[in-house]
Amino acid sequence: AEPLTHPCRPRSRSPPRCWLRSHPYQASLLRDSVRRYLQLPADQTVLILHAKVAQKSYGNEKRFFCPPPCVYLSGPGWKLKQEQIKARDLGEAGFRVCGYMGLDSMGSSLMETQKLSFEEQPDAKGFSCAKALYISDTDKRKHFRLVLKLFFSNGQEIGTFHSKLIKVISKPSQKKQSLKNTDLCISSGSRVSLFNRLRSQTVSTRYLSVEGGAFIASARQWAAFTLHLADERCSRSEFPLREGYIRYGSVVQLVCTATGVTLPPLIIRKVMKQYAMLDVDEPISQLHKCAFQFQGSDRMYLCLSTEKVIQFQASPCPKEANRELLNDGSCWTIISTETVEYTFSESLACAREPVSPVPLIAALQLTGGGDVAMLEVQGEYFHAQLKVWFGDVEAETMYRSPKSLVCVVPDVSAFGSDWRWLRYPITVPLLLVRDDGLIYSSSFTFTYTPEQSCIPGQQVLSDVPQDSDKLLDSIHQEFTRTNFHLFTQT
Repeated sequence: AEPLTHPCRPRSRSPPRCWLRSHPYQASLLRDSVRRYLQLPADQTVLILHAKVAQKSYGNEKRFFCPPPCVYLSGPGWKLKQEQIKARDLGEAGFRVCGYMGLDSMGSSLMETQKLSFEEQPDAKGFSCAKALYISDTDKRKHFRLVLKLFFSNGQEIGTFHSKLIKVISKPSQKKQSLKNTDLCISSGSRVSLFNRLRSQTVSTRYLSVEGGAFIASARQWAAFTLHLADERCSRSEFPLREGYIRYGSVVQLVCTATGVTLPPLIIRKVMKQYAMLDVDEPISQLHKCAFQFQGSDRMYLCLSTEKVIQFQASPCPKEANRELLNDGSCWTIISTETVEYTFSESLACAREPVSPVPLIAALQLTGGGDVAMLEVQGEYFHAQLKVWFGDVEAETMYRSPKSLVCVVPDVSAFGSDWRWLRYPITVPLLLVRDDGLIYSSSFTFTYTPEQSCIPGQQVLSDVPQDSDKLLDSIHQEFTRTNFHLFTQT
């Protein structure tokens, strides 16, 4: 998230009265809850991982989604909420988290969805996956979403959560991909999953994953990797990254999105009938078979052996110098993946309704009008019961659409700071709070910065910490249409 900053200045007029603010008594209660939350955040996070494309089933054949959609539950708020339920219900049977996942066209029938049972992992996260989901050939849609319904085992509903859009394909494309049709191409910086099937058997599927800081081949869990395109002319230690679509023969690097663990630079090769093709230069497509040769090695490839990830030396082909013979464990299937994360905190709320829809903030846009700054919050799943909060200060908020909220930026004096003597930037977290006290945190912050004209004397500038200098140096965009400025920090 990119933090927003703008110079503080005195307010000369009141914000529009037609905008909504909580009743003073309710606002006081909410502010107490927000302050306690900021001191000890008790977030509950639902993370959904899924493939970007899904292969359609035909007839009675069921082509289960691969890799299977996964759900992770994390954050201290889950345990706190479960303790509250356990104390109220006087038992332990009611606080387990349960769930169902299905396609968004299936309605509410639980017979058409897959039940999820969450198990606690060593890192205290809850984990479950839907291994038996598929889309039949009777479903004529080109895109769909997954729907996740969560509830506690005492029957209390938690909420409904949606995946990102998934594209339906009939089968992996065997044609040479054209960059004119980029739907199925894989770009540098995107997330992918790699899996291997020995002898094309579904039961033998292994996913490239990371455990304990090491790469493994797991039959249960898969990891998303950021696939970076590298500049082949530079040394291994430099490894500058490039933009563009990934092509066979390119030097790439795989970085685990969850742990940051990285494999050495690899050359990605096209696989045909268990041969690595050394002379193919074309864009990589979804569900293609590929191999990863370690750069600078003597025909060494990324390979799995049961649950271990090893290096395998390919055999040269005397009759065809442009091919190298691989084993089954060196042939990987590549597919793009998506991640969507929902975060909320109901530990201090009097919430009787489900937490959904959980709003997702995608961007902020600051504009001015006279001496009042307006902030537009852009994203998804907004509704009229939401208010924007700058730290523990509620902003007057107007609901514009499910994708847009607009609020009046509170004056810096609301945080106990006199704008005339503000010498250092003040950064506050940006929150969305529902009327019943449910808090939705975000990765966005808002920063009030002192204007140079408001600082009495140039000697004050020398007192500004070095970090603030870096902050000012990083400003790359300024809107001077009004008295307010928008600074977007890179």
